[in-house]
Amino acid sequence: MSKKHTMTQDKYIPEMYRMVDAMDTPGFVNLFTADGIFRWANMEPVAGKENITAFLTGFFQSIKAISHTDLEYWQVPGVRFATGYVNYTRHNNSLLRVPFSVILKFKGDLINEFLIFVDTSELYK
Repeated sequence: MSKKHTMTQDKYIPEMYRMVDAMDTPGFVNLFTADGIFRWANMEPVAGKENITAFLTGFFQSIKAISHTDLEYWQVPGVRFATGYVNYTRHNNSLLRVPFSVILKFKGDLINEFLIFVDTSELYK
């Protein structure tokens, strides 16, 4: 007989997205294991805190602001999931709003894999 996992919610996802929306790279990266992986859509995965920091620093400099809205989120042991909308403000003050989904795989209390599914193909147009 297999053990059934019940999905539950906690405050981890909203607190994590508060860091992202504040473009708090150090705070966000501190949520990762030393060998953590960050994969943005169909880009090559970025591994390790130093590389994730460099990637996010460059990304945050390329936009004026970011916010996540309409969050729905769940967890099962070792994994958290979220969906919602991400709102990007470009440097020219124009906006892009697109849906996103994320899967967070954990080692202990830290993110080991951050897998985000989002279409940002219109972001830099």
